[in-house]
Amino acid sequence: MQPTFVLVHGAFANSFSFAPLQAELGLLGHRSVAVDLPGHGFQATFTRAYQAPQDPEGLATAPGSIKGVTLADNAAHLIGILERAKRNGPVILVAHSRGGVTVTAAANARPDLIDRVVYISAWAPVDLDVNDYYAEPEMAAVDPAAFASALAGNPADLGLLRVNFRTANPDALAAFKAVFFADGTDEQFLTFLNTFQPDENLDAGGSADRAQAATWGRLPKTYIRLADDTSLPLALQDRLIREGDKLTPDNPYEVRTLEGSHLKWLVDPAPAARVLGELATLPAASTPA
Repeated sequence: MQPTFVLVHGAFANSFSFAPLQAELGLLGHRSVAVDLPGHGFQATFTRAYQAPQDPEGLATAPGSIKGVTLADNAAHLIGILERAKRNGPVILVAHSRGGVTVTAAANARPDLIDRVVYISAWAPVDLDVNDYYAEPEMAAVDPAAFASALAGNPADLGLLRVNFRTANPDALAAFKAVFFADGTDEQFLTFLNTFQPDENLDAGGSADRAQAATWGRLPKTYIRLADDTSLPLALQDRLIREGDKLTPDNPYEVRTLEGSHLKWLVDPAPAARVLGELATLPAASTPA
């Protein structure tokens, strides 16, 4: 039976960013569903203070709908979608970036709903919590303070992380482009930046949300490396692959590589669509006993 690709976005993103990829998948004869996690897409908060001319004080204090959303909420929402998709046949669950944390949690909880899990330069934590990887050598070149000038409000007060992606600060824009889309044109970069939403939830999971051998570990899994990614560097992607393989040595990752930055594959999706199409022909997960 034809599988359904279920696509899970990363931080500050939404289902909209998958539209070009879904078009390519559709033209190759594949069906797909792009997910909006809670507080994303049309559930996101775009305050009047975020419009032009901006109101910095209002932006720093306005409440956001994503406040209080947890990783458990994300996983439960995704599981509901997987349950519906699974009625129509096999499911290939695809994660990008921070979406990998939600996908891993869902795979831990309900591996029976997933026939293959695919990480595209995505977090698949095994040995450490996500936030702890930032102190590791593989993330040494990533500067968490690079976006400080675009941060709006105090996350502790707001109960969420808010970034002003509509800033005109040239230093902040240069930092965004270098991290996300250094190989894109300025026009492509600004277009993509305007698909981002300002708010993201604070819960990236803990030790209980790391990949578990007994559930996540029995699924066929693929890691698609992005060779020029500076947001989640190649060295860290390779470390996540090694950790996953060590956790389940009899079921290692099937590894592919695409050229490009963290966002290039979404703007120029044909190569990624071809790879995903090839994965649809690989053996799926066996039926659990």
